[in-house]
Amino acid sequence: MKDIDWKFLFTDFEGRINRQLFWIGVACLLAAHVLNGVLFGRNGLVPIVIAGLIVLAGLAVYVKRCHDRDKSGWWCLLLAVPVVGFVWWIVDLGILEGTRGENRFGPDPLEHST
Repeated sequence: MKDIDWKFLFTDFEGRINRQLFWIGVACLLAAHVLNGVLFGRNGLVPIVIAGLIVLAGLAVYVKRCHDRDKSGWWCLLLAVPVVGFVWWIVDLGILEGTRGENRFGPDPLEHST
C-alpha cells in the first residue's frame, strides 16, 4: 500500500476498503478520540462537536468496509446493539475477508493497491 487517500477514507460513504485500511482508519479514529479527550476534556461544545465528527468519520470507514463484504451500509445499525454490535464489528468488518473481485459497490480494493 503506497499512498492512503485520507479524504476518501474518512469522508466518503461510497466505495470499498480492505481490512488493512479499515484497521488503519480505526487506529486513527481511536487516536483522535483520545487526543480530543486530552486536549478538550469531556464537557463543553468543542469536544462534543469533535466527537460527532469522529463518529461520522467512523461511519464512513465502517460503511465502506460493509461494502467490501458486499453488504449495505445499513448493517452498521448493528453497532447500536450492545455486545452483539461489537462482536459483529470485530468479526465481520475486522476479521473476515472482503468479496473477491468486483461487487455491486465497486472494484476490489486489493486489485488496485499494488
